[in-house]
Amino acid sequence: MVKLNIFSAQHFKFGTDLWDPSHRFETSWLLPPWILFAIRATISLYAFTVTFFIIGWELSGHDGLSASDVRKSFSFFTILCYWGICFYFAVAAIHTFSYALHGGTPLLNRFPRPLQALHYLFHSTITTFPFLVTIVYWAILYSHFDTTFSLWSNISQHGLNSAFGLFEILFTRINPAPWIHLLYLIILLACYLGLAYVTYATKGYYVYSFLNPDPVNKIIDAQGREDNIGGVGKGAVVGYVFGIAAAICIIFCVVKGLATLRKWGTETKLGKKGKFYAGREMGFGDVELETQRVWEK
Repeated sequence: MVKLNIFSAQHFKFGTDLWDPSHRFETSWLLPPWILFAIRATISLYAFTVTFFIIGWELSGHDGLSASDVRKSFSFFTILCYWGICFYFAVAAIHTFSYALHGGTPLLNRFPRPLQALHYLFHSTITTFPFLVTIVYWAILYSHFDTTFSLWSNISQHGLNSAFGLFEILFTRINPAPWIHLLYLIILLACYLGLAYVTYATKGYYVYSFLNPDPVNKIIDAQGREDNIGGVGKGAVVGYVFGIAAAICIIFCVVKGLATLRKWGTETKLGKKGKFYAGREMGFGDVELETQRVWEK
């Protein structure tokens, strides 16, 4: 029986074995490499378009926005995650292109092992954090949309972000993330929590209202809507912080389960090992090499 120990030293090592012998990071079980490249590139292009259009809209002074809002945006977890989506899909498209072009060794396989491991972790962030952003926004932060721009930008950043992550989970051949990635995700969230309070200490505002420990102070605004101009209280802040930590643990487990189910269903039950360059099949040697890295699957 295999003993599972997520704190084993091997999880903290980059490894010395052959990286991704069957090109899981560049291929799909359903889509040919060129189609996967096109979809990843399109997602990246759309995400970058959304990001820079929003910046331009705010800089132009529409809807009472200004350059100050652009500067503030870099403290928001939503925006930082969306930048991550922009760059992940751009990088993933480049790696897929490098394989689809000639079927040789992809660019990612030529990188130093630390960069390969970081790319794997990058993949874990864009397949977990978007779901956290979506849940927190629609469950806690959403109130209403006043303009068409607000509707489009929020759906793009708080709805389509999860669709993009779901695409990577369901349509690529990437193995389920190793358990150690969950620890790194929690560390990243803790680092962001520190950033949020550094922002308050240096700029004087809370990026998210549920991080404000001040007492609740509700008023009725000019439109007759109830608005809280205070905080949520210290106890609530603690609850939100630990609730979000618990949420990312649940999301990670669900995503890992979906990836495991996708791999089992497509490869074991349906026999779809992958769509490779020029219709190639996975070689026997690739299968043998893949069985060596059981701990991360």
